[in-house]
Amino acid sequence: MLCDRKLQNAPLIAIAMILAGPVTLLAAEKAASDPAQGELAIAAKEIPNNLVSLAIGPQKNRSLRGRDARCQLVVTATDAAGGLHDVTHFATYVSDPEGIVEIAADGFLTPAGDGTATIIATYKSPDSAGEVSAEFQLEVSDFDRAVPTNFPNQIVPIFTKHGCNGGGCHGKSGGQNGFRLSLLGFYPEEDYEFLAQEARGRRISPLNPDQSLLLLKAANIVPHGGGERIVPDSYEYRMIHRWMRQGIPYGNESDPTVSSIDVYPTERTMGRRSLQQISVIANYTDGSVEDVTRMAQFESNDTEMAEVTENGGVQTLGLPGSVAVMVRFQAKVGVYRGHVPLGAEVTLPQPRNFVDELVFDKLETLGIPPADICNDATFLRRVTIDIAGRLPTAAEAREFLASDDLNKRDKVIERLLASPDYADHFANKWSAVLRNKKKNAGYTRGTYAFHDWVRTSLLTNKPYDRFVEDIIAAAGDVNQHPPVTWYRQVATQEQQVEDVAQLFLGLRIQCARCHHHPFEKWSQKDYYSFSAFFSRVGKKQGRDGLSPNDEPRIFHSRGVASAKNPRSGETVKPTGLGSGPMDIPVSRDPRKVLAEWMRAPENPFFARALVNRYWKHFFGRGFVEPEDDLRVTNPASHPQLLTRLSKHFIETGFDLKELVRTIARSKTYQFSSMPNEHNERDKQNFSRYYPQRLTAEILYDALHQVTDAKSSFGGLPAGTRAVQLPDAGFDNYFLKVFGKPKGDSSCECERSQDASLAQSLHLLNSKEIHTMLTADTGRAARMAKAEPSHSEKVSDLYYSVYARPPVEDELKVAIGHIEKTEDKKQAYEDIVWALVNTKEFLFNH
Repeated sequence: MLCDRKLQNAPLIAIAMILAGPVTLLAAEKAASDPAQGELAIAAKEIPNNLVSLAIGPQKNRSLRGRDARCQLVVTATDAAGGLHDVTHFATYVSDPEGIVEIAADGFLTPAGDGTATIIATYKSPDSAGEVSAEFQLEVSDFDRAVPTNFPNQIVPIFTKHGCNGGGCHGKSGGQNGFRLSLLGFYPEEDYEFLAQEARGRRISPLNPDQSLLLLKAANIVPHGGGERIVPDSYEYRMIHRWMRQGIPYGNESDPTVSSIDVYPTERTMGRRSLQQISVIANYTDGSVEDVTRMAQFESNDTEMAEVTENGGVQTLGLPGSVAVMVRFQAKVGVYRGHVPLGAEVTLPQPRNFVDELVFDKLETLGIPPADICNDATFLRRVTIDIAGRLPTAAEAREFLASDDLNKRDKVIERLLASPDYADHFANKWSAVLRNKKKNAGYTRGTYAFHDWVRTSLLTNKPYDRFVEDIIAAAGDVNQHPPVTWYRQVATQEQQVEDVAQLFLGLRIQCARCHHHPFEKWSQKDYYSFSAFFSRVGKKQGRDGLSPNDEPRIFHSRGVASAKNPRSGETVKPTGLGSGPMDIPVSRDPRKVLAEWMRAPENPFFARALVNRYWKHFFGRGFVEPEDDLRVTNPASHPQLLTRLSKHFIETGFDLKELVRTIARSKTYQFSSMPNEHNERDKQNFSRYYPQRLTAEILYDALHQVTDAKSSFGGLPAGTRAVQLPDAGFDNYFLKVFGKPKGDSSCECERSQDASLAQSLHLLNSKEIHTMLTADTGRAARMAKAEPSHSEKVSDLYYSVYARPPVEDELKVAIGHIEKTEDKKQAYEDIVWALVNTKEFLFNH
């Protein structure tokens, strides 16, 4: 029996950031004045009483320059066992001397005058059993001096923080209500032009900043469609006001720019429903640093595990595991990772391979006991579906369950990998993301040839790096080299660049075509430098040149490989993402050079992207989700295992079957899907198998297999299975309603695994299912006429449907229904119908 459980996302009450003077505040007093006192009180309970020391960070920022400088302290307590606990929101603060800095209740500092102050933070446990303290020295300078304002460094981040330049507001391509900004402020020079020069600078008033439209609208003093974005006399208001008073300077070419950001801390173990304050430091090209915590943007990658306030307070919820918080300031990104243990006692089986060792290490660290190893019937059904894309036959199930061979699980993995079914199943998977789809009858030859080439490559276990090179460097026509069909589907240079990056490198760089990637380091220059690899791809119509439906011929056009950045006008050389420019001889195909760069052992993307994709195939979720979005700000749940599997994949010569073998042999893969009392809410640590609904093709084939019906697809032999379809262009209502991808993109997300009412109704009472069940040549009719006993026939049916025999109660109910029903064929139809509508049949578990 499978159970549907949906974790309800617990609401998070935002933690208020209350400004205070240079006074001492007790944690109880802060809680009483804080509207989020309930959440703070819960977080406070996670802090133990056995604290031995206190530390204040980050140490990198110990000076404040100008009256608008700011600093977010992070106060960390250490317990007797060496554990770290954030007490920033629960400590008391004193400044000595007073009058130099003001200290908020959450450790946020602002200048009050020039000088050097010692900040003393003290934390007293709730039961007053112990007290720890620490000191932090801070220098304030230029408090009364008008520090020059730099537009890109100080004004543009305000627009980003408050959503003004977001895609739903003024940052979209056409702007909003006549006012346009660059998306997320990636092009500050354009923003300056929009503000200072466009419409004669009517939105700003240097002579009377308070009456400028920019501030009046932002503060909603003048009606503003976006509502109030900043508050009068706030930091943001004062900064824009000062910029206008200074004559709206842009800044000088010699002014420093942000080179990187540091997130402090980068990683912490947190309790459930605990709080961790983050501090963000911007590093500038002149060596200076600045606290930009309140101007940075934060985003949790799993809001069921943790949420984050706009000021960098990470609040964990009740779910154990690992959560990442993306931090962005200007075009720079960083990540904070929080690990939330459950803390239960863990008993682990003996690991089978390094997959188990690394998964088990994390389960032990988090205190999440895994499920038991699944039984033989469950394993056989699971591995047959995952590797061969079909249900095991009744004969296979009986033989496997009856065997006493201790190595029988390994042997069935080998048998399935050697079978044509493996090639059929994975060719179907690859054909979808390679967009193998005929749009008209003239393309049939190419799509069929390409599918056959993919299938043969998988069957013969062609090394993955060669498989990819044969596709991206394809030349000739479909008769000479079927992968040229791929270039028919990805006809433009942009499609070629973006599909290669997403499909083979796990990088979604589409955004960088028009602007800097909002969640990554990739710029437009990176995008067009990568596109230069495809700048010499030539295409001609088929040999006769008479029909527009003829398959194209692809060739390498000799010349200098390069591309032009449309924004800057710069001509760029072919460059691998994150590597240096390449000088490629005019006689050499740049795509071959790209393939060499991709397969290099030091390439950080190629092997990882494939490993993550295949891991998701077997577990229903990747180390990184989505599986083709391997960016820095979307870290893996098991980074060490992803790295180790990728290294193993490279060392084995990019052997796909060995990768499948390594995963399927692991005990991690063979855990039961039945949760225990500790891991039922675990969604990312692989402490159990996560049930997956059968894909459209496998379910369609399974129904035909169980009912002994013959599938029919136009132009193909009767009995052709859905997983064997040579392209995505076949029109079939069942496959469509159950989410088979159309082959229109390289994203696995095109396949829908969501349940719908249409699916349920189709299985329950559609004409198609009725025809399968009631056919005179089908299983129900055959069982009604067969000589064996009802018990034997029902048992055989259970082996076919579930790969297991029926339990006593199931057998009793089925036989009882048959015996009391006059029409035996109808009785067997009822039983088959009931079995194929169960979750045990519809899910791989």
